[in-house]
Amino acid sequence: MGFRVNRLAEEIKREVTDIVRNHLKDPRISHLTSVTDVEVSKDMRYAKIFVSVYGSDEEQAKTLEGLQRANGFIRSELGKRIRLRYLPEITFNLDTSIEQGIRISQIIDKVCDENRKEEL
Repeated sequence: MGFRVNRLAEEIKREVTDIVRNHLKDPRISHLTSVTDVEVSKDMRYAKIFVSVYGSDEEQAKTLEGLQRANGFIRSELGKRIRLRYLPEITFNLDTSIEQGIRISQIIDKVCDENRKEEL
């Protein structure tokens, strides 16, 4: 990716984080929501925003639904904060990499414990 695309992705990430934390009042959106990554297409017309939600599957689904409903508001706020000729169309996606990391860590710990028991 080009330097400009990366810079735009980081700027979108910072601004969306602020908007979600301080300006959205939707009760469906969990307070334990964080923007983990933003992928902007090469032509800068589309942006995928990855969010991580700490909580149950139901809380994650509700938060994602709330963010999709607030898409227009978030995009208009981005337009006020970031000066671009064309503001990218945004979509929200659930980022499960943290949960996968925890699961892998648990598996590694389990294998290490089993190896220690076998050594004794």
